[in-house]
Amino acid sequence: MAGHSKWANIKHRKGRQDAARGKIFTKLIREITVAAREGGGDETSNPRLRAAIMGAKAENMPSANIDRAVKRGTGELEGESFEGAIYEGYGPGGVALFVETLTDNKNRTVSEVRHLFSKYNGNMAETGSVAWIFDQKGLVVVPREGVDEEELMMVALEAGAEDITEEETTFEVYAQLPDFEPVRKAVEEAGIPIERAELTRIPQNTVPVEGKIAQQLITLLEMLEDNDDVQKVYANFEMDDSELAAITA
Repeated sequence: MAGHSKWANIKHRKGRQDAARGKIFTKLIREITVAAREGGGDETSNPRLRAAIMGAKAENMPSANIDRAVKRGTGELEGESFEGAIYEGYGPGGVALFVETLTDNKNRTVSEVRHLFSKYNGNMAETGSVAWIFDQKGLVVVPREGVDEEELMMVALEAGAEDITEEETTFEVYAQLPDFEPVRKAVEEAGIPIERAELTRIPQNTVPVEGKIAQQLITLLEMLEDNDDVQKVYANFEMDDSELAAITA
């Protein structure tokens, strides 16, 4: 899991630097809209919407943009209709890839995703081919600075968290889906700052990559992430930290 987790953190930091392109806002607005459409516009009773709004606020999205996205989801405002689609495949080195999308045109999206797989030495696979490799979890990310690790562990584990890992600048708290909201709420009520809270997918096993294969893989991941229709990409790779840092620099 280390390779994917570290890449996700690097991607998150880079995303903030590239926010002017508007791609992050586009993805967040789609997630908010769909979350509101499927679970209602009240974030207190819609964990997916609450997580999406928290992510939007973390990226400094204006409240007016968030409100409009929610209202488009609930039907109070007119707007495009997005639906989810999952694509699975293998990247360079046989790394499994699980791609989540929200799109208003599935034909366009599948064509673009297939093109990227083919262009960067990967291949699409049948539905279900790699989904079994990834377990869906709840993730609460807490900044390390100013946070007492023992207090965080006590609060999170008591609320049902199953694992806490220490990254370069954050603590990552993982929970099974039924425990995600209780864990998030417990951390918040304890006065511990939350950087983001979201659903994620964790690989059960990993594939080591290096050299040219590693470069090709990261390029494919970045190109997929750069597509407006793609919300998240998960991959089951392991890579040396220094090599990953060099490739993503």
